[in-house]
Amino acid sequence: MSARISIFPAITAMVLPVVIASCSGNETGSPDQNMMHKVYANARELTAADTVSEHQNDIPMPDGPVVRMKVNHFGSYAKAFDDSNYVHWAAADSIGLGTLTDTRSHWKLKRPIVKLVPCREYYVEPLTYSVPYVVPEAAAMVKEIGTRFNDTLRARGGGKYRIRITSVLRTPDAVRRLRRRNVNAVDSSVHQLGTTVDISYARFVPSIDNDVVRSLDDLKGVLAEILRDMRAEGKCYIKYERKQPCFHITVRPGAYDKN
Repeated sequence: MSARISIFPAITAMVLPVVIASCSGNETGSPDQNMMHKVYANARELTAADTVSEHQNDIPMPDGPVVRMKVNHFGSYAKAFDDSNYVHWAAADSIGLGTLTDTRSHWKLKRPIVKLVPCREYYVEPLTYSVPYVVPEAAAMVKEIGTRFNDTLRARGGGKYRIRITSVLRTPDAVRRLRRRNVNAVDSSVHQLGTTVDISYARFVPSIDNDVVRSLDDLKGVLAEILRDMRAEGKCYIKYERKQPCFHITVRPGAYDKN
């Protein structure tokens, strides 16, 4: 049985009293029934009218002339983001869930958890080796990354894109299966503690009403700038992954404590 099948029902049932939707203010209603009879010019118009699908859909990158923007490059990402697995694990161990070893452990989590739901700030792609739950601090971190990414694009001339989350909470079984396909996966994967996400630097999701076509290289550069600043601010540890093109990010203890 896959990790996706074995862990998801148990976690979902257990977290009903404590789970928090990570994007407050999301629209969850159905489209106006009168609009169902309207003839739309294309799929984008239909999706835009559906307030649920607007954020759930994986929209392809737009065609057209690319508009370049200012990106403050700072050298090798591999050198800039080289926090070891030991550093990630030490941080995660102090605020994380504890490894989900069996079904009973799903019902005895040490912390409340938050479900990451696709929204204006980020997109969560369909997950095969993980499920979209993290501790509240990690959810706050992801939302901040997405917000700063959107704000930076707006300040530099437009372009409505979201970051793409590709991996979240894993079980030991999922880690073992993933290691057969991904050399970056290790037995001591910090993804097991609910403090860590992978954010792709090779794929982004445009909004329905995207107004400017940007290059993947520029989008990656902007994301790297934001992560560099947040790392310097003491909010996260980061590892630049090559085989699976992503930033591997763990929230740091105390970074999002309430004042």
